[in-house]
Parts: sequence; structure tokens; C-alpha cells
Amino acid sequence: MAKKQKDVRHQIILECTEHKQSGMPGTSRYISMKNKKNTPERLELKKYNPILKKVTVHREIK
Repeated sequence: MAKKQKDVRHQIILECTEHKQSGMPGTSRYISMKNKKNTPERLELKKYNPILKKVTVHREIK
């Protein structure tokens, strides 16, 4: 059998930054994958927030 390699890609959770500040109930979260070798810092992506009904910045949480 072949040697099992370490998995470089990890599952991350992206949470809306504007939704936290607005104080509205609920959260907008997305699940994604990232390569820890290529992007060691926290990831920020623009995603749609269905509660605020607009595209907002979502930041990686731990």
C-alpha cells in the first residue's frame, strides 16, 4: 500500500463581518477549503449575506 500523505487543504468557516456589527439576530456563515501552505493568514472573501440581502465581506474564523 502507498504511504498516506498529509492533507494540506483544510476546511474553514467564513463569517460575515457586517452582520456581527449590525446586531441583527442570526449569522451568515459559509464553509470552504484553503491550502495552509499558500495562504497561512486568515482568508477574506466577498459573499452574499441572505439576511442583509447584499454582498458583504466574510472573514475566516477559528
